[in-house]
Amino acid sequence: MTSGVIADSIVNLCGAIGVAVAMMTFYRRDPRSPLTRRLLLALGVIATLFLDRGLAWWSGSFVLDRLSVIPAALIPLGALIVTEGILRRHAPRPVKIAALAGGILLGLGGTFGLQRFVMPYAITLALFQLAGFATCALLLATRDRAALMASENRSIGRMAVGALVVIPFILTDFRTLFPDIPVRLGALGALLTVTVMLIAGGGAETRRHGLAMMALRLISSGLLGLAASFMAPDVDAAQMVRFVAVAIAGVLTIGLMTDALRALFESQEPGVLNSVAASPAQTREQLIAELARHPIFESARRFREDELGPYDPPLLRDFLSARRVLRSSEAPWGLVSTDPAAERIVSLISANNASHVIVLGHDPLDLIVLAVPVTAADPATETALALVRRLLALTPEAK
Repeated sequence: MTSGVIADSIVNLCGAIGVAVAMMTFYRRDPRSPLTRRLLLALGVIATLFLDRGLAWWSGSFVLDRLSVIPAALIPLGALIVTEGILRRHAPRPVKIAALAGGILLGLGGTFGLQRFVMPYAITLALFQLAGFATCALLLATRDRAALMASENRSIGRMAVGALVVIPFILTDFRTLFPDIPVRLGALGALLTVTVMLIAGGGAETRRHGLAMMALRLISSGLLGLAASFMAPDVDAAQMVRFVAVAIAGVLTIGLMTDALRALFESQEPGVLNSVAASPAQTREQLIAELARHPIFESARRFREDELGPYDPPLLRDFLSARRVLRSSEAPWGLVSTDPAAERIVSLISANNASHVIVLGHDPLDLIVLAVPVTAADPATETALALVRRLLALTPEAK
């Protein structure tokens, strides 16, 4: 095998794995949605195409190579099915007939011999795919915006941008039309698209973080591939492109797998807020006992006012009157380090090897002192502590 065939195979196999992982993620998020079923159907066709191509080129199988034209010809039909689901209305009947008939004719025709006419068949298939994408884009552009929610209209806009970005990647798969392309990049374009789709499903802050992580993965993997290319005996521009494409495809696929696995583990292990929401506790003491089962709260100790005698409760009450959660890293909390109130809080934290003080009540004083592990000290944990504090403060004491 040549280096070009090896690179094509690896990129397509990575694309198949990455798209399959995205399918599992979409299904786990909303398994009953009609749009999810349509999306899974379209992504399944794409994953089948990449898997078939990757195995065909790696093994040199002529049969698998011919069979790969079937999912390739069905891609416009899959895109149309997803477009109908997004718009919540049927496409014009002639368009559906053309997508179905064209997919069947080109797929079966390519399987049973039309590929002998290499150039005409490649041009026809490429034009058919581009016409399918253009039709879907036209249907989305001429949609009734008032019939859709604002979030749906924003999602369609992002999809349109993604389609424009991915079309050049798809064109590189037609080696007959572009023989000088070092590596086929259609699978890489699909990996980028599904990664962005998964990121777009979160909130604004989550999207920003996801896009930043994606940019880091792309840049670091591209540099890694570029550096690795110099290990080859004869380094040229084509080899560099192949190494970079393989590295990016691999890193994006690994990123999709690790993100999906992390989400699965997190869903199986309830967080602090989920534990509180599912707790049958009726009183504050019972709820604190439930929280103590969670790793973040396993070191928590509650101090009522009569237990705070050595720390001067009246002085602490004045200091904590406008505070809810104290972090040891922020000491002395806007005061000078020699302030008596700051000194007493520091002493309380030090005596319990704590990192946080949660104020449940001010009169009488009711505090929780706990140590958050360094591995769990992140913004999400800080938000969870603030919310748990509010829930505990609203939970009644035992009568």
